[in-house]
Amino acid sequence: MASEVGGLPVGSLAERVVVITGAGSGLGRAAAELFAGRGAHIVAVDLAVDSASGTIDGLLGEGHLALQVDVSLQPSVDALTAAVLARFGRIDVLVNSAGIAEGRAPTLEQDLEHWQRIIDVNLTGSYLMCQATARIMRETGGGVILNLSSIAGVIGLPRRTAYSASKGGVSMLTRVLASEWAPYGIRVNAVAPGYIHTAMTEKLMAEGRLDVDAIVRRSPTGEMGTATDVAEALAFLASDQARFITGVVLPVDGAYTAYGAPEDAFPGD
Repeated sequence: MASEVGGLPVGSLAERVVVITGAGSGLGRAAAELFAGRGAHIVAVDLAVDSASGTIDGLLGEGHLALQVDVSLQPSVDALTAAVLARFGRIDVLVNSAGIAEGRAPTLEQDLEHWQRIIDVNLTGSYLMCQATARIMRETGGGVILNLSSIAGVIGLPRRTAYSASKGGVSMLTRVLASEWAPYGIRVNAVAPGYIHTAMTEKLMAEGRLDVDAIVRRSPTGEMGTATDVAEALAFLASDQARFITGVVLPVDGAYTAYGAPEDAFPGD
């Protein structure tokens, strides 16, 4: 029998209202599936509303909602929070998973439009969602905000300039907001995924743009992570078992960023 806290199984998210941006695919969809399986009501948010609806259709439980939102635009974010308040009356957990990646291009060949779009979605979008959600949580007794950073925000990845800057900004945003909003009962944490096996990485591998063998050799665990690995970390940070954890950027990378030796990390086949 599973351990219980307060009459609920450890890790339970029963009846919590969880807003997940970028929920139409990848890490956002994996988080939605895991959180719903632990009893949460999911608000699946994505720029592609059909993708968000597809996520909702596959979830366990009832009381879920799909919404189309552009997190980089203040009016769109305001419309989202108004819709969630009208339906549920509160937001208990926010998972900021919406984001866009970039191809590997020399910084001297990148233009401002390229930089601005990635910063707008990854960093400004996270900021706007945090701000709008915290205003609600402050009035309803607190909550949990979870941001998606990256190993790209921890170590230097050449030719990933805008993406790395955006994720480094998300990490610092997390620490600042955790320090500022703790008196309101709002915990703010982030996870920093490493190389994760998703549909996007499958596409990059098929196009020959991702050297999986090199990644595996550089990874102490000798493997890429899965979307479920990231979702499990998010679910823990959202749970009552993490009640005294705030301001943390948790690597979910199989020790990729911890490794510093010049030779390959994984000696196996």
